[in-house]
Amino acid sequence: MSASVHAPRIVLGMNDHRQLVELATASQGTPAAEALLDELERAKVVADDKLPASVVRMGSRVKFRSPGAGDKQVELVYPVDADIAAGRISVLTPVGAALIGLSGGQSISWETRDGREQELTVVEVFQPE
Repeated sequence: MSASVHAPRIVLGMNDHRQLVELATASQGTPAAEALLDELERAKVVADDKLPASVVRMGSRVKFRSPGAGDKQVELVYPVDADIAAGRISVLTPVGAALIGLSGGQSISWETRDGREQELTVVEVFQPE
């Protein structure tokens, strides 16, 4: 796989970046927190009002595709708001950390909790109203 699939360029707004650094730092030592910190370290951080609508941010609904699993649509939330049955996934999960900062059309490789490598592609991003 190409490096662009493993770690595509991502962008985050300043507010999300600050809050996510605090969250990941407080949870440091867990694999999901470490994955989130890795994403935050490589992100380009921009003013919140300069963040394109096509970028996955906290509260975004994201339609993504995984080989063999088809399309899924989830809302990216903080751990306290997570409810998998309602389609709300925490940013402190492997797939949640993989999604943050991606734009429509981008793909990323991520590791599941049981150590398997997966790939997903963002199909569409919907921002909260």
